[in-house]
Amino acid sequence: MDLTKLTTDYTQKAIDYAPKVAMAILTLIVGFWVISRVVKFAKNAIQRTGTDETLATFFGSLLSIALKIMLLLSVAAMFGVNTTSFIAIFSALMVGIGMALNGTLGHAASGVMLMVFKPFKVGDLVKIGGNQTMGTVDSINAFNTTLKTLDNQRIIIGNSNVTGNDITNVSGQGEVGVELTFGIGYNDNIDKAKEVILEVGRRCPHILPVPAQGVVVANLGDSSVDLATRPFCKPEHYWDVLFYMQENVKKEFDSQNIGIPYPTMDLNVVNQN
Repeated sequence: MDLTKLTTDYTQKAIDYAPKVAMAILTLIVGFWVISRVVKFAKNAIQRTGTDETLATFFGSLLSIALKIMLLLSVAAMFGVNTTSFIAIFSALMVGIGMALNGTLGHAASGVMLMVFKPFKVGDLVKIGGNQTMGTVDSINAFNTTLKTLDNQRIIIGNSNVTGNDITNVSGQGEVGVELTFGIGYNDNIDKAKEVILEVGRRCPHILPVPAQGVVVANLGDSSVDLATRPFCKPEHYWDVLFYMQENVKKEFDSQNIGIPYPTMDLNVVNQN
C-alpha cells in the first residue's frame, strides 16, 4: 500500500469536506441561536394573550423540539444524507414511543385542555369525579393536578382522570353557598326554629349579607321537618361556615328546647288471648 498516496487521498478529502463541515458548524450555531430567539418570542407572545405561563412553556418546548429536528435534518442533508429514509425511521420510532407512552401523553393532552379552557384555577375549591373528591387546587401540572384537602392531605389526580370526570368548581363564581339541612320535630315551632337558624347565621363572621340567608321547609320526613338554608361566603371560608352553623344551631336548638329528632318506630302489640 502506497502510504504517500493514501495520505494524499485523505488530505484531499479533508480539504473537500472542510467547507461543508465549517458550514454545518456555522449552521448549527446560528440555527440554535435563531431557534432560542424564536421560542422566546413565541412564549412571550402566548403569555401576552393572557394564557397560563405553564401552557406557554409547554408550547415553547414543543416548538423548540420541532425546530431543532428540522435544523438537524437540514445539516444532515448538507453531507448528502438521505433524509427521506431518516424521517421514515424517526417517524416509526415516534409512533412506537407514542404507543408506549399512551397514558402519559393522554395526561399531557388533558393538561393542555385544563390550561386552555380553565375549568378551575389554583386556589379554587373543587369536587372531581363520581366519588366527589373535594379539595383546594394546589397546582396544575403537565401530567397531574394536585388538591389539598381540609385535613392537609395531598391528592394527586392524573389530568385525564380530571377531564374524564364531572368537575364541580365550588368557588367558581367567587362566592359559594353552604348547603345545610336541620331537622326538627313535628311538635316544634317552625317559625321559631327558622329564626334560630337565621340568628346563628347573623352571628357568623364569615357569612355574607348579600345574598341574604333564608330558611325554607325542604321536606316533611318520616320523623322530622327538614329546614334547609344556604348562607353564602367566600370560598376560603366554606368549611368555617359549615362547622360554625352545625355546632351553634345545635346549641341554640338545645337552649330553646327545639328537638332534633331521630328515626322512631311505633310497635302495636295485639293481645290474642
